[in-house]
Amino acid sequence: MNNTVLLDTGMKHLSDKLGLVEAERFIALILRESFDYTKWRKDNLFVGMSIKEISDAAKKYCDENPDE
Repeated sequence: MNNTVLLDTGMKHLSDKLGLVEAERFIALILRESFDYTKWRKDNLFVGMSIKEISDAAKKYCDENPDE
């Protein structure tokens, strides 16, 4: 996937989930706050969850969202 397709796809997903105005606001916040996704993910995502809990949550999400 080239950069243009990636940007288009990402913006479409953000807009679909947040709406266009909130998607733009989200991007502005990331740019303004020097957001470090890798650090955020390490410090916040899946904290306190076992591998089994993460796996179960992923399976449930896939079952509930087959088109994604």
